[in-house]
This record gives sequence, C-alpha cells and structure tokens, in this order.
Amino acid sequence: MKKVAIQGIRGSFHDIAAHRFFKNEEIELICCDTFEDLFEVMKKDSSLLAMVAIENTIAGSLLHNYELLCASNLTIIGEEKLHIEHSLLCLPEQNIDDIQEINSHPVALMQCRNFLKQYRDRKIVETDDTAGAAEAISRLGLKGHAAICSKYAAPIYHLKVIQEAIEDNKHNYTRFLCLCDPWNADSLRNNRESNKSSLVFSVPHEKGELCHVLSILSYYDINLTKIQSLPIIGHEWEYLFYVDITFEDFSRYRQSIEAIRPLTKQIKILGEYESDKQ
Repeated sequence: MKKVAIQGIRGSFHDIAAHRFFKNEEIELICCDTFEDLFEVMKKDSSLLAMVAIENTIAGSLLHNYELLCASNLTIIGEEKLHIEHSLLCLPEQNIDDIQEINSHPVALMQCRNFLKQYRDRKIVETDDTAGAAEAISRLGLKGHAAICSKYAAPIYHLKVIQEAIEDNKHNYTRFLCLCDPWNADSLRNNRESNKSSLVFSVPHEKGELCHVLSILSYYDINLTKIQSLPIIGHEWEYLFYVDITFEDFSRYRQSIEAIRPLTKQIKILGEYESDKQ
C-alpha cells in the first residue's frame, strides 16, 4: 500500500487529488497541518509519496511551495489537475435558515464571494483548512455553523450538503504535483512516457540571457507552458526561474537541456513526468 502525505485531512482537495492520481489503488494518507510539516515528514521517510498543490487557475501560483520543492531533494513524478467545486455543509438536522456562521479557508471564502453576498448577516470565519472546518462542525456538534468545502467531505463527517457548486468561477482548477524520493522515482514512473518536465534555473544578470535560453528551447521544439520567477534572497534583482515545458521527443528534450546548461546557473530538473491533459 502506498503512503501519501498531504496537507490537510480526509475530505480535503489534497485527499481527492491523491485518490484520483492513484485511482484503483489503495493508499494510506499521512495528514499534515502545513506544507512545511509535509516536507519535513518526507525528509524523514524516503518511502513516502506526497501530493502538493502548486497552482490554481484563479489564485495563481503557490509561491512558497515552489520554494519548499526547490529546497527539498524530492522529484516530481506526476501531476493531477482537479476541478475545484465548493459546497456548503452543516449538521444533518439543520438548514440554511439555521446558519449563523460560515467557516472555511480564506482562499475558498474568496472563491465564493458572490454566494456569500447573499448572506451578509452571517458571520464569516477563516480556518486553516476547508475539510478541517467540516470536521470541527461534526466533532463539536456546532449548530448554526456551516463549512465551505468539497461535497466529498459530507459522508466522511456525517454532514448534510445544503448547496453544491457555490464557487463564483466554474473554471476553477488546482494543479497538484506528486512527489517522491529520487531513488524511488524510476520504479514509480516510466521515462518513455514522460512528455513534461519542470526545471528551475537562474541566468547571469545580463541583457538577453533569459531570451537566449528560451530561444534554444524553441529551436529544439520544446513548448514552454509556464514560467514563474522568484527572487534569489541576498542577490538583489536576480531571480530563479521555474519553468514547465512539454515535448514529444524525449531524446531531443534531453539535448535541449544540455544545450541550455552552459547559459544557466543552478539548473535543476525538478521532475520528468506525464502531463495531465485535463
């Protein structure tokens, strides 16, 4: 049985992403309070896998998770793009008229602003986790409280779904990365099926250096799907570039990496894996 570390608890979107990535497989969740805790757990047990959110189509990139990933020695072996749908949950015997307080993670609350405008007289309280808000209502029997989270948390915590799909934007997706110890990567993925890679590198602080790198990738028929810059602490106006690329020919992709290597500093392949085409 695979053991998968996630941030959050059962019924969270990380839980859903992990089960979808490992569909038809039995997995054991290792639930962590924070992403920092998750990476610490991974450091202590090389047999674990992890599912980590990296970007959202509305909220953008999770910049701190890029930093944690780069600082770790973990390898990306896959990705899962999950459609984020929020629901309003409460105790089974209650309904919307009974609700006086709505609890959820601040990002989820932000993504349901139009729905919440209908209930300006209700108290809105931020929590650390969407599913955690549901779990607390169930465990403490909190009458008059409702949680915004995934509807999949309802049967887990014996709650009732008052209303589904309350998010403002119906094209709300989060991209999750599956991580593991590099020594276990080859047994968990097949390079011949890889058509995507994530890199991190810096370039000399001179005119046109980044453009040169991107031009070489284009020459080798490499498709740039994402670029994210983060400042290098202690080096003013210098940046690390996190890049996602896709390719059709694995050998040609590897040639492109060797071609850009002399132009870059600190280049690191964070993972080679199969793209989730959703």
